[in-house]
Amino acid sequence: MRSIRPALAAASLAVALALTATACQSAGDPKADAKPTASASKGGDSGADEAQLPDDLDGIADRLKEHGIDVDKWKNGEWKNWDKDKWLREAKDFANPVIKGLWSEERKKSAKDPQQTISSKAAAGNEGVTDPEPRPVRAEQERKPYWKYAAPVGKIFFDTPEGTAVCSGTVVKDPRNPGKSNLVWTAGHCVHAGQKGGWYRNIVFTPAYNHKGLSARALESAGPQDKAPYGEFWADWISTSNEWIDGTTAASPDAGSYEYDYAVLHVKPERGNKSLEETIGTALPVDFSSPSPKSVDAMGAWGYPQAPPYDGALMHKCVDRPGRLSLTPSSPTMYRIGCTMTAGSSGGGWFRSTGGGKLALVSNTSIGPAGSNGWLAGPQLGDGAKRVFDTMSEKYGSK
Repeated sequence: MRSIRPALAAASLAVALALTATACQSAGDPKADAKPTASASKGGDSGADEAQLPDDLDGIADRLKEHGIDVDKWKNGEWKNWDKDKWLREAKDFANPVIKGLWSEERKKSAKDPQQTISSKAAAGNEGVTDPEPRPVRAEQERKPYWKYAAPVGKIFFDTPEGTAVCSGTVVKDPRNPGKSNLVWTAGHCVHAGQKGGWYRNIVFTPAYNHKGLSARALESAGPQDKAPYGEFWADWISTSNEWIDGTTAASPDAGSYEYDYAVLHVKPERGNKSLEETIGTALPVDFSSPSPKSVDAMGAWGYPQAPPYDGALMHKCVDRPGRLSLTPSSPTMYRIGCTMTAGSSGGGWFRSTGGGKLALVSNTSIGPAGSNGWLAGPQLGDGAKRVFDTMSEKYGSK
């Protein structure tokens, strides 16, 4: 029974994602079957060539100044200073000034995922709470072009003390700003170092990255329209859980609170003034009901795996029936599915069918097993995740 039902669910889930993206795009664009236009690649109206993101959104300069940081020096390279007193940590201190031209293709190419893994012993969990380890499900490439079948999925690039890094993310609906969402869902470890440090820097989102699905070699000589069909979107505010920042549920000092490993980005285009949802033509709702794994036939994870045997160029997906993974007795269980995607897929959305051919984001990729790539786990999104999301939507959604 297990070998048949997930296969059927996988097919229906993949079709649902395609229909969701295409239907939403068609609703606002009579030429939805055509590739993104040059104006779309700039993130706004044709001719809007100047950056529209304010230099001092919500007091970026003031927040940096409080820590003895000059915003002009920051843009000229001071951001590379990761000294403890310069590494902003608290939720209220997030700052991400736009640095034009920073994200060259060379920097993107060198980006690595801040890999999060746990040992097989830790994954064994508590008897009766952790389900048996799932069999590996081989990741499949998404159909091309991505903008037509999975436009909400993209790559997140950022800087860490160890160098450039990359994760995956998903454009999600903002109920307080219908049709004009600027919200992106990802993992907490893709934006903040947790108990080991502070906020990462120079965080940008590229929806439908490499939408033609070019090989890594072909991508090197491809034009900007192929690499970033909708342009770049800089995070101007981010919210993640206090549990992730403080590591309050971590099983060890070197681990993170993976059960709360989620984050929401509010973004603005580097060029133009259209919202993210208007630019790509679609977004997906978030499901905060934390459905029991036993009640869900299948969940699908989407992302851009970077670590071998993958190279980060192509979007992949896995679909499987979820099980439970418990890391500590006092924390919520996580979802776990079989999947061969590797580092780089972190933060990518997990989806489930909510009926009528519709999908909702229900989790995100957080961790995998150390030394192998047979499964992925993600947090259940309950009341705490909803509070993080609602705060972002209410305070920053309309900006």
